[in-house]
Amino acid sequence: QVHLVESGGGLAQAGGSLRLSCTASGIILRINTMGWYRQAPGKQRELVAFITSGGSTNYADSVKGRFTISRDNAKNTASLQMNSLKPEDTAVYYCNADAATVQAIGIMTSNYWGQGTQVTVSS
Repeated sequence: QVHLVESGGGLAQAGGSLRLSCTASGIILRINTMGWYRQAPGKQRELVAFITSGGSTNYADSVKGRFTISRDNAKNTASLQMNSLKPEDTAVYYCNADAATVQAIGIMTSNYWGQGTQVTVSS
């Protein structure tokens, strides 16, 4: 089992910045892709950004140029630097990871979610 814990959410003014962090814990063999999703009230959860173990990144069009995802493979952490925040960035942000763990039946790769952290941007 892998546990993802997010931190760094909070309140920011439009144009401000916040940095989210995600730490994965458990008996982890490797983490493939790590990503951030968000869900605003009344809306579906959407991808914000993801990063592969090799460092390749992908961003939603709405955050390109403003958000930067990074990771530390040795520490099993991922971060999301959010700059030039807008009120429409207000949402609960969730960390997500595809991780391989050693189970009794062998190596299993599963998808995991954190509990989420609230980001609120005021205008």
